Amino acid sequence: MIDKQLLSKRFSEHAKTYDTYANVQKNMAKQLVDLLPQKNSKQRINILEIGCGTGYLTRLLVNTFPNASITAVDLAPGMVEVAKGITMEDRVTFLCADIEEMTLNENYDLIISNATFQWLNNLPGTIEQLFTRLTPEGNLIFSTFGIKTFQELHMSYEHAKEKLQLSIDSSPGQLFYALEELSQICEEAIPFSSAFPLEITKIEKLELEYFQTVREFFTSIKKIGAANSNKENYCQRPSFFRELINIYETKYQDESGVKATYHCLFFKLIKHAPLP
Repeated sequence: MIDKQLLSKRFSEHAKTYDTYANVQKNMAKQLVDLLPQKNSKQRINILEIGCGTGYLTRLLVNTFPNASITAVDLAPGMVEVAKGITMEDRVTFLCADIEEMTLNENYDLIISNATFQWLNNLPGTIEQLFTRLTPEGNLIFSTFGIKTFQELHMSYEHAKEKLQLSIDSSPGQLFYALEELSQICEEAIPFSSAFPLEITKIEKLELEYFQTVREFFTSIKKIGAANSNKENYCQRPSFFRELINIYETKYQDESGVKATYHCLFFKLIKHAPLP
């Protein structure tokens, strides 16, 4: 379970350093743009962006759809403040809110989210709500992280527990979905009574980042505000982390440095108009 108050605090505190360290997230945003519907760029459409962060994807959307009205939402007030300062565009409305607590009163031609859905506590319920707010032929396009994300860290964490004979049931962060698990969640979140046929496109990619040390990797996570925000406890003993770092740097380091895997999942859900 994600502690949303802690999550908001951490992302706000690191909003000004986010773009310096969020290389994978920015790459994911660019790949989301490749999944955008091929609409007439002059067409007036209504867009909802969830988890806008510093507005990197927001600005890509502004350039792609010059006549679109965009509502960009983020949980962290610090992120919204930075996004507002960089994104000087009257067509964009920024809101500081939790999408899981919001009541959506408008319909959208495009709902899009980059590297945010892993922070939701009720993903099926959120997807169901978003699907109902799509216009016919509307698109819900999002990216998130898959089960292989930070696999080196998770394996090192487990090996350190075994070596120190710790029986605690914990992990260094939240667990992620496999591609097919997330696909099933999307399918089951759409009400059976819906008259709108659903089309799903799904893609997965692995991205690697390399660091000089494990501590540098930990710093990069902290600097984007994505440190562990679970309500559940995890082991914080100094001796444990020394062992974890030793295992990580021994098992997952090569000539390029210490490796960190990002498992990137991309989904495109199209709400087709009812059949005649």
